Amino acid sequence: MTATHLAGCSPSSSRPDTSAPSQSAATTGSNVKRVLLAYFSRPGENYSYGGRTDLKVGNTEVLAQKISQLITCNTYRIRAADPYPHDYDATVKRNTREQDTDARPAIEDRLPSLDGYNTILLASPIWNVRAPMIMTTFTEALDFRGKTVHPLTTHAMSGLGTTERDYAASCPGATLAEGLAVRGEQVKDADDEVGQWLRRIGLAAR
Repeated sequence: MTATHLAGCSPSSSRPDTSAPSQSAATTGSNVKRVLLAYFSRPGENYSYGGRTDLKVGNTEVLAQKISQLITCNTYRIRAADPYPHDYDATVKRNTREQDTDARPAIEDRLPSLDGYNTILLASPIWNVRAPMIMTTFTEALDFRGKTVHPLTTHAMSGLGTTERDYAASCPGATLAEGLAVRGEQVKDADDEVGQWLRRIGLAAR
């Protein structure tokens, strides 16, 4: 894989949420951490083990499904106002252009309020070593002061990429904490990895 590859997708037939924040389980008790899981995921033609696969649900959405089944959280899907192409190579070209111009792609839906949340999970694929630029659109538009931010990524080879550095810059006043990187082709089988990470960061799996 070269630096311009996008992470692959894994198949799934379900959708965990709508574009608006949704409660995955009831929150009770004043000492319970309130968690928002915000994620961007792209379906369509994707990289997979050196080739291409055409899948309906992106890896990051699969990862978001797993997390929302294991913890109490609200979810918000970040959707591009101008959707990314179905074609893999066209998406690579668009992402390269957006990175080169430091673009801020518009988000389709009304942004959530972060009021009342203690912890924010920011999940995305890694494209060309960093999160898609729409993640910066999201983080720069909101006030993360006093929040704990955990980066999550699905990737082909780049792990967390530059997410820790980028979110530190675009979420001033937040505490950047331990992230999780899952290889895209393996995300559907990552239940144990996800559960162990959630326990390490104090969001114990149910």
